[in-house]
Amino acid sequence: MSDIKLTVIDRTGEKHRINAPTDMAMNLMEVIRMYELAEEGTIGVCGGMAMCASCQCYIISNHKLPSMQDDEEAMLSEVFNTKENSRLSCQIPITENLNNLEIEIANEI
Repeated sequence: MSDIKLTVIDRTGEKHRINAPTDMAMNLMEVIRMYELAEEGTIGVCGGMAMCASCQCYIISNHKLPSMQDDEEAMLSEVFNTKENSRLSCQIPITENLNNLEIEIANEI
């Protein structure tokens, strides 16, 4: 499989059903940027280094995601609007296991 389906709810509440390539070593933040689902300059400010939380999202579907690393956990502990299902989209690699993942992009911090 080279593409998976994702559902992304943008910051205005609009739901987008998109394709994401599994063969390009992309992460979820990069896919969101590729489809311009967040205003430019408001997501991935640190370039995907888990240093800004501008790419925070809420995992809606019940997918098994990679474990949260220390830097992601530390960043999420310092920002507003976190929820139990908060993750940094830059820390979620696009793999076949994420087919039909549904997320909501968190409001800007």
